[in-house]
Amino acid sequence: MQTTFRSVFISDVHLGTKACQATHLLNFLKNIQTDTLYLVGDIIDLQEMQHKAHFIDSHHQVVDQVLSMARTGTRVVFIPGNHDAFFRKFAGQTLSGIEIKLNDRHKTANGRTFHVSHGDEFDQMVKISPIMLAIGDKAHGLMLSLNQWINRIRRFAGLPYWSLAGYLKSHIGKAKEFIDRFETAALKSAKNQKLDGYICGHIHFASFKVKDSVLYCNDGDWVEHCTALTESASGEMSLIHWSENPKVLATEPAIENWEDVPEAVNS
Repeated sequence: MQTTFRSVFISDVHLGTKACQATHLLNFLKNIQTDTLYLVGDIIDLQEMQHKAHFIDSHHQVVDQVLSMARTGTRVVFIPGNHDAFFRKFAGQTLSGIEIKLNDRHKTANGRTFHVSHGDEFDQMVKISPIMLAIGDKAHGLMLSLNQWINRIRRFAGLPYWSLAGYLKSHIGKAKEFIDRFETAALKSAKNQKLDGYICGHIHFASFKVKDSVLYCNDGDWVEHCTALTESASGEMSLIHWSENPKVLATEPAIENWEDVPEAVNS
């Protein structure tokens, strides 16, 4: 699988929590080369760490690796999310070689312009369903714990990583409705700004969706799915999964098919 990219987008890492898949992320960061690395929010879960911190050695290694990439020529852009919103006060500054911004405009190799933000700004526009509130709170924590046990068993059996929460989000009607509303809000925002697309995270659901020739890209997370959005040297966007068996999940729909084409990749 290709490991050299023009740009890489990751979000929702949630360093400082037990659910963070730091080992997979560290392996990913050490095995790729990219001109630009976007950290699209909720990288360090300061919100959860106020109650209970779980910042183990692998989490420190992820931070060290990102700092090393910034020192050795990779442009690193950090766009804080709602769980690390503390860093928003430093927007416009560069700390340890990392640019901090509230959002950004990314120009692809093939000339398209994408708005990049965490995505939590749509929380006030998209009414969260009861099932998503549950997934986001105690039920989500339970699912993540079950997910860890399931994947320990799968590793013992020689099976690849699998996301229980991702499966439920893809198959529960109310959750699917929420995700669709979120995607629609992002697409509408990009269209109103006369942009080619929107790149975000926040909802832990990696996907592509196209409407009115606008491309929505969600880079997923490193809690449930271990996914990243990548841009090739030619400007093509892809979603990849990285664990024991790295693979390309999806590439963006062809331009000639850009008419209301949804392409969710979680299962």
